Amino acid sequence: MALVRRQAAASVLPVPEPDLTPDELIARAAALKPLLRRQQAENDERGFYSPELHQAFLGAGLYRAVQPRMFGGYEFDIPTFYKAMLEISHGHPSAGWCLTLCASHPFLIASHWPERAQRELFGADGHFAAPHRVPPNGVLTPVEGGYRLTGLWDFCSGIPYATHLVCGARLPVAGGAPEIFCVAVPREKLRILDDWGGDQTLGMRASGSHSVEIKDAFVPAHHAVPMQPGLFSRPEDMREGTPGTRLHGNPMYLGRVAGPYHMSLITPVIDAAKAALDEYEELVRKKNTTFPPIIPRAEHEDYQRAFGQATILTDAAEHLLIRGGEVYMEMCRRWAADGTLITVEQNLRLWAMLQQAGRMACDAVELLFKTAGTSVTRKGSRMERYFRDVQMYRAHPSALFENFWAPVGRARLGLPIRHFNF
Repeated sequence: MALVRRQAAASVLPVPEPDLTPDELIARAAALKPLLRRQQAENDERGFYSPELHQAFLGAGLYRAVQPRMFGGYEFDIPTFYKAMLEISHGHPSAGWCLTLCASHPFLIASHWPERAQRELFGADGHFAAPHRVPPNGVLTPVEGGYRLTGLWDFCSGIPYATHLVCGARLPVAGGAPEIFCVAVPREKLRILDDWGGDQTLGMRASGSHSVEIKDAFVPAHHAVPMQPGLFSRPEDMREGTPGTRLHGNPMYLGRVAGPYHMSLITPVIDAAKAALDEYEELVRKKNTTFPPIIPRAEHEDYQRAFGQATILTDAAEHLLIRGGEVYMEMCRRWAADGTLITVEQNLRLWAMLQQAGRMACDAVELLFKTAGTSVTRKGSRMERYFRDVQMYRAHPSALFENFWAPVGRARLGLPIRHFNF
């Protein structure tokens, strides 16, 4: 018996373009690549993409791709969203990081917040965009009707154009460990710090990853959910689905987010590799070798080998990304069809598989950078930009793939998972 027990509730908000197709959404994203390329330097200096691009993203429907139709979204599947983000990130990886980590979270809200909260958060016009900072850096104080929230969260990627911040917070419990919540807070209650862009970070300079401070802001109780949205919950906790599966009738909103979350991180990295391949090809067609025989680099086996290896690494990474999205959708459909739960092991393995896609893309960029010659190390070189961008992913805690090997092994052996609160 299917566990998605009813059809989606009646739409509350109109969908801007009811007949928009996945292919058209992806084509619109691809058409923005020339503008993204032209604005790379200015967007890096600013710290986030331009108002012109923001309006273009709005008009293309990119913020609404995984938002439920009930609240004015297109409710496209996970692979469609990331195919569109691949096109954006190919134009400028760090601008793609900014958009992807802001436009992906309607999926989170639609999965795990109650209907009343969804109606309020998606608002009167259906535009919702928010980073999600998992660490519980905020403190909740109970008050009538909800909580007062105070905290500081760094690396809030996508916050410059966000309508909300979704953040982790802890509720002190006398004599015990604090309860951990995930809280949605509207923009007017945030203070965005001027700590991103220009030379303030090594890479991903247009990702809008500013810090955000909240001081004594009121949060309604129904805007805070226990910290279990798909990433941390036990499989048995999702046996009966989520608020999203029950409200929208779509198993995608089971919201087991470990895989889709890491897809957001590796999409810009894969496109840094694709963009680096573009730069490398142009370079080897124009320049001669440094040492005899003096011939066009494109005709020398050393450069052909590097170009070919990086091409295969990038192709493999992109296919793993898309397959990861398909695997997530297949697991959700199996749950809807016969109640098959998405296990801790499956959750970990999907995340770890996607880490390997990010690893391969980084390897590709680093290979191209080190064989391209010293000219690409100058500030303003696109190859130098892409190299810096992938180093930011290398340092991200979610990308430290060695830390996942033992937990995956323990899960396969049926042993408790240490250090992972899944």
